[in-house]
Amino acid sequence: MPKEIERKFLIDSDEWRKNADGGKKMRQAIILSEPDRSVRVRLIDGKRARLTVKIDCDTFSRHEFEYEIPMSDAREMLQLANGSAIVKTRYEVPFKGFVWEVDVYEGAFAGLIVAEVEMKSEKDKPPLPPWVGIEVSDDRRFSNRAIAEGSLGKDWKQLVQDKLERSAAV
Repeated sequence: MPKEIERKFLIDSDEWRKNADGGKKMRQAIILSEPDRSVRVRLIDGKRARLTVKIDCDTFSRHEFEYEIPMSDAREMLQLANGSAIVKTRYEVPFKGFVWEVDVYEGAFAGLIVAEVEMKSEKDKPPLPPWVGIEVSDDRRFSNRAIAEGSLGKDWKQLVQDKLERSAAV
């Protein structure tokens, strides 16, 4: 069974851009959402589409099944989605043997930048790049699902600022 094991961090500087690839534009939305599982549709660069089923295991890992789907189906699913569609550009940034995915959000979440690192095992300890801030892996409000469904809230900028300030003070 495929498993996604990842950690998620807020970004506190633009240093990641030095080693980033060209990025992929994504538009995605949640089709079905239950407390421990979701179905997502994603358009990538307006050229291909994927349907993803995620079933939670714990804070850092979940079962994940992804399938290519026709663009016409994906566009229709976006219209039928729960919540709103997220628009972001995802950049890949290599750092000491791991590939970090940095998501730069647009629209209502312009200014939000979150980095994820996928691991092969929950025991992996990826070295943290100097440009990552506080870890938000255990804060579900920063999941793409929660952002699309509105759980991050309208005051997300203040929440991010508070988290980054608290981490700098430690």
